[in-house]
Amino acid sequence: MSIDVSSFGAARAATGTGTAGSSTASNGELDKQAFLDLLVAQLRNQDPSSPMDSSQLMAQTTQLTTMEKLVELSDTSRESFALQMRMAAASLVGQQVTWADADGGGHTGTVSGVSYAGSVPTVTVGDQTVALDAVSSVTKPTPA
Repeated sequence: MSIDVSSFGAARAATGTGTAGSSTASNGELDKQAFLDLLVAQLRNQDPSSPMDSSQLMAQTTQLTTMEKLVELSDTSRESFALQMRMAAASLVGQQVTWADADGGGHTGTVSGVSYAGSVPTVTVGDQTVALDAVSSVTKPTPA
């Protein structure tokens, strides 16, 4: 037996747990609380002559747990990547970098600073701010 989400608003109203609009995640998918609310409503309103199969209940619960763990793993991976980008940007201080500007012109200069203000770290080269993902090469500066 699968959960029918077409009557989701009615199920929330029947259990007194709020409105249907407050139970969806930002991407329109049902969140954990909505799933549990639906499950409780389904258990309360099931036909006593043909109750929900316990193996199906376990399968649905397992699927929910699996999805939660995948979301956690995705978040951890995203945080790890952001940290790696910060470390990479910091390691460029004092290094000579080459990048292309919006017009395709190549520039070279020595990195003097790093900023983490945006979603992608930027490095300061002279009076220019360069996004880390625009840097095409890194070399050790030539001694003067």
